Amino acid sequence: MTVYFIGAGPGEPDLITVKGAKLVESCPVVLYTGSLVPKAVIDRAQPDALVLNSADMDLDEITKVYVNAFEQGQDVARVQTGDLSIYSSLAEQTRRLKALGIDWQVIPGVSSFQAAAAALGQELTIPEQCQTIILSRASGRTPVPEKENLKSLAAHEATLCLFLSATLIRKVVRELEEVYPVTWPVVVVEKASHPEQRIIRGTLADIAEKMHQAKIRSTAMIIISKVFAIEDFADSKLYDPAFSHACRKATVVNDVVTVDNGATADQLVIPGHCDECR
Repeated sequence: MTVYFIGAGPGEPDLITVKGAKLVESCPVVLYTGSLVPKAVIDRAQPDALVLNSADMDLDEITKVYVNAFEQGQDVARVQTGDLSIYSSLAEQTRRLKALGIDWQVIPGVSSFQAAAAALGQELTIPEQCQTIILSRASGRTPVPEKENLKSLAAHEATLCLFLSATLIRKVVRELEEVYPVTWPVVVVEKASHPEQRIIRGTLADIAEKMHQAKIRSTAMIIISKVFAIEDFADSKLYDPAFSHACRKATVVNDVVTVDNGATADQLVIPGHCDECR
């Protein structure tokens, strides 16, 4: 018997992985986050499967579902939104399973920050301008360690993706204004990938009011990043004709291509896979 923790994705039913969908179809017990997981995802379950909504359950009640299934030798598809590596309660559930001697596996899913980027049709990193993405949340009812406060994170000028922070947007703005100018770009994607998806663009100066006017208070990804204002940037090295790597040598122009260290194209062959040569 195994409990399969399945990341069902950000909302669009087809964004669940093939592996995750097959497990929902085959497991005799399906426990899903009813407040967020689309019904279409759960409709894949067998007609005779035990399908339970965990929205009104506490951790003890959820654990009891696992224990009952274990005693009957039944696999469980535990379906949650997004990807289980971020704000998913995976750690507390698997801690219980480990103590009980119940096996589990994790099936990754598409995170809402990825769905938000897809909705925007944009990379969240820009060559030579921004190469880091920070995933975090504002400190509220669930506290954030002091060393991870927004002011400290903002100092890196990385793309900052904030989960679970829509109701705290004014607090977010106050903290970030201590680091950034009020013109710093902010984009909010509400219900990324859902039919009712909305995108709000603004700056630190006006994003809180725009969210208030739009009545956005939940299921929203807040992305603070200079990448939204950068239009002039260098191409990546991966497809640069003057850049050699393990899968392709540089194009020779006028018989020789030189690079920063003076090497020729024939000399500049970097071992490893293409993606590692960026």
